[in-house]
Amino acid sequence: MFGLTSLGIVHTAISLVAVAAAVIAVLRYKEIPPGTRVGQVYIWTTVLTCLTGFGIFQHGGFGKPHALGILTLIVLAIAAVAGRTPLFGRASKYVETLSYTLTFFFHMIPGFTESLTRLPAGSPVFSGPDDPGLQPVIGVVFVLFAIGMVLQVLRLRGAGRAAAPA
Repeated sequence: MFGLTSLGIVHTAISLVAVAAAVIAVLRYKEIPPGTRVGQVYIWTTVLTCLTGFGIFQHGGFGKPHALGILTLIVLAIAAVAGRTPLFGRASKYVETLSYTLTFFFHMIPGFTESLTRLPAGSPVFSGPDDPGLQPVIGVVFVLFAIGMVLQVLRLRGAGRAAAPA
């Protein structure tokens, strides 16, 4: 189906759950809070997405998608450390929130790339992951991500002021 291996199908299904969980979390909480059920679903399905992705070699050996998986796991670890320790001091909530949001952006890169190079079936929008036409699409997604990050920082600053003693 769409040139996917059995592992690719499982990987895609898990990643779709992660993306759906992130969308629900952001709409509900304006962030991906790890202490909620939807946040936990997002985190663990993102980990599984990365791990299953390491076994997929559709474009040859170790490549950019595998590096992105490693980077995603590192950013998830940074978010967890920020949320559970005082390592980042007063910036901890910012580091935690923005790190989880960054991992959601990381989902979008292969999500759009793989979807637009496979769909519609038989006549995909782009010829492959290196198609120059794909770069503006990812650029638009990045701009939306950057706007979301700014909005999250402003919301966190507002929450910090509201919680501070007068």
